[in-house]
Amino acid sequence: MNLRRASVAAVALSTVLAVSACGSDESDDTASDTPTSAAPTDEASETPEAAAAEGQPAWARGLTTPGTKIATVDAGDLTVDVYQVGVTQATKTGNFVDPEKNEPIIAEGDDIVFVNYVITNNGDPIDLGYSLVDVSARYENWPYLQGMDGITDSALFEAQDVLTSGPAPGGDSDVFTLGTGESFSYGENFRYEKGVKLDVKVGATPVDASGDLIHDEKIEGEGSGTIS
Repeated sequence: MNLRRASVAAVALSTVLAVSACGSDESDDTASDTPTSAAPTDEASETPEAAAAEGQPAWARGLTTPGTKIATVDAGDLTVDVYQVGVTQATKTGNFVDPEKNEPIIAEGDDIVFVNYVITNNGDPIDLGYSLVDVSARYENWPYLQGMDGITDSALFEAQDVLTSGPAPGGDSDVFTLGTGESFSYGENFRYEKGVKLDVKVGATPVDASGDLIHDEKIEGEGSGTIS
């Protein structure tokens, strides 16, 4: 079954062509016959931020830990715990269309599952850019080069106790220091597929004092879990 991630938004029900990711799911290139995406909406920024607490960086929206842990991924000194939070119904149509059936991958009323990523620094303080720690979760049978589809609904995220992004809005710095033992969280949703393996990739690129990426120090990790 064709699925799609909610980390990017696109024009709803736009006609797109899919490319099977068999043998090339690691590619960062966007092919002309692959579903494409537009700039994300501002709706995610409307999610209320959680108050900073001990063990959380001052720049973070906060830390929530709902759900059941289904995977742990280590990337250098960073640990990402993946939680399956809950299953609910999509309040709107998703962002992408199945090119074979010409139907949305997620239709209003379809079951979607929320997952939450809790990121913890177990080593020395690390300076990160605005992208912080990127977590890419895909079902093992996901056939596209791009991430899975989902829906953007701040009220639904709030009901699931999942934050839409790591940094709190309104910051004036391009450098986000994640101290030793500090944690933050954010999550996403996608179509619910019970019993399907979820492959999770984690990546983070440190920055210098000016906020410029230090590509030679990029850290990565992989893991997997199963959606129940």
